[in-house]
Amino acid sequence: MLIKTRGIVLNFIRYRETSIIARIYTERLGLQSYLVNGVRKAKPPGRIALFQPFTMLDLVAYTSRQGGITRLSEYRCAEPFRTLPYDVRKSSIALFLSEVVSRVLLEEEENEPLFNFLHDSILAFDRQEEGFENFALIFLLQLSQYLGFGPETGEQITSQVAFGAEVPGATIGHGPTALRFQEFEQHFDDLLRTPDTAQIPNGRVRRELLGVLIRYYQLHVERLGDVRSLSVLSEVLAEL
Repeated sequence: MLIKTRGIVLNFIRYRETSIIARIYTERLGLQSYLVNGVRKAKPPGRIALFQPFTMLDLVAYTSRQGGITRLSEYRCAEPFRTLPYDVRKSSIALFLSEVVSRVLLEEEENEPLFNFLHDSILAFDRQEEGFENFALIFLLQLSQYLGFGPETGEQITSQVAFGAEVPGATIGHGPTALRFQEFEQHFDDLLRTPDTAQIPNGRVRRELLGVLIRYYQLHVERLGDVRSLSVLSEVLAEL
């Protein structure tokens, strides 16, 4: 059976010589894995670019009652990005967030509000020419609301991280001091209440806040573990 749907690419792995298995969050089917043949051939060029993190696609996909990996009958770029692939800062943020999203979303079922949140947030990020330094923090705070563990205050985040149990396989380094947690609490409150005007002093603080927020996610999503792209993003945040 074929079904038409919009999709947001999360990531892909190479399969054999010229193919990939792409993980795509779809509007009508939730999270799906698709085998895409021949996409890594030299000709026609550029097709692999359609499967970079957060690319928006229009799909015609095969479905199976048994689930598992299926195939794409057709696919095309639905909404070309203006800046995201060409700005190393934005592409690093997208790589990091797509890794987190790919680990926290597992449902193979329709979730229109969640899809719309991802779709609208990513497009707004792509079109934002400046002032996107806090996007990763705001995105993760808002995403947590759709996942069922969204905080109402910064204190909920800092207290859980300060007193939460260790997460096997996760490393965040030495924990912040009590004074730092108080500072973080205020910053998280600002990001939750007034995300458009929240002021974070510098890239170092932004990086620390992101580390705390990922730790908060790890406490609620056991399978999250270490986020490999966080180290890359940390270097980028230090310059923002």
